[in-house]
Amino acid sequence: MTKKTILLVGISLVVLVSIWVISRSGPIEVKKEPVPVVVKKVERKPPLQAVAIVNPHLQKFLDEYEKEILQLLERSHTPGASIAIVKDSSIIYLKGFGVKETGTTDSVNSETIFRLASVSKCFAPVLTGMLIEDSLLHWDDKVIRYVPDFALKSPDQTAELNVKHILSHTMGLPYHTYTNLIEDGEDLHSMLSKLRDVNMINKVGKVYSYQNVGYSLISEVIHSASGKSYEELITERIFKPLGMEHASICYDSIHNNHNVASPHKYTRRGLKTTPILKTYYNASPAGGINASVSDMARWITALLGHRPNIVSESILNEVFTPVVRAPYKNRNFRRWLRPTGSYYALGWRVLNFKDETLFYHGGYVNGYRSEIAIDRKENIGVCVLTNLPGALADNAVPIFYKLYESHRDSIQSWDVRQQLLVKANPN
Repeated sequence: MTKKTILLVGISLVVLVSIWVISRSGPIEVKKEPVPVVVKKVERKPPLQAVAIVNPHLQKFLDEYEKEILQLLERSHTPGASIAIVKDSSIIYLKGFGVKETGTTDSVNSETIFRLASVSKCFAPVLTGMLIEDSLLHWDDKVIRYVPDFALKSPDQTAELNVKHILSHTMGLPYHTYTNLIEDGEDLHSMLSKLRDVNMINKVGKVYSYQNVGYSLISEVIHSASGKSYEELITERIFKPLGMEHASICYDSIHNNHNVASPHKYTRRGLKTTPILKTYYNASPAGGINASVSDMARWITALLGHRPNIVSESILNEVFTPVVRAPYKNRNFRRWLRPTGSYYALGWRVLNFKDETLFYHGGYVNGYRSEIAIDRKENIGVCVLTNLPGALADNAVPIFYKLYESHRDSIQSWDVRQQLLVKANPN
């Protein structure tokens, strides 16, 4: 045996012995270093703040208005409320009052969520206008083009019914047709199908007659035209682009949120909280939106024309154009000025006074009251949300405009003087 052969045999023996030793001792444990867990820190946006007021006359107006609100809050025993005021493109007032629930100290703030009730109606025509600008719809399009199985009792009137008729409450149906079925929690498709059995009070487009079920037909039109649900589209096209972070349009979102104002009602035993009901989420265009007053401040900013990349001037002009006479007998407005005329536009009431025109809507559902009004000429708007109907909600908007009118000349004169000073001293 040569030296080379002996060397090879020796190496083979060493390898075989090593394999035998490893097999007897079990698998070799490889120590793994622990993988560090990276926790992503979610940055929460700071709450929306009102701008600092420079104009002393504007500040005086806001101080007087707040004093009136505090008196109304106490006098009406309203547990909680929140108010937003927008002037020009600035949010000049944003504040919560009182508590979310009577008997507690849990304060209402500008991010506390309320139900908007019929103030939800103001959103539908703006969303419709967006689809019209996308060439998916037209104001005069016939409804049966998009919802072919929908019918009124009159086949001729069914064929004439268009998008504008829905949004202006001129469908020819009796006042509040089947609103009771919404309260009973019936499905929207079922309620709409029942409209074919209702005797009409006039031809479509002729008279104003307020609807909730009929108004919600717009969601079926929008779904058919866009391929997306009304709830999905309003979130994509309005809530998210405007930064309405707390706004939603379903029961679960308000039910599961911790910063919610509880609805209240009076009973024989006094003021009590009442559960948040699912009603009107089954007719969401008519009354299914939830929002905080900070959301509504952003919404008013768009309605005043300061977010044209999202809500164009052409949409606003169409939405606010009166369509039909609509009597409105709110004695609280009459305490300020007697209206010279009242109309309904698309999702908005139009109240004409001697020198002013207000675009207004109110809402009530399930113990919540909401009020919104804007003056396009003066470029100012206000929204009031409460968790109890009563004197605060009834009077907050009329008092607002009455006070503003008394301060308006001083506010405007000061602004003009400041502009002149800036021009005279540009540096």
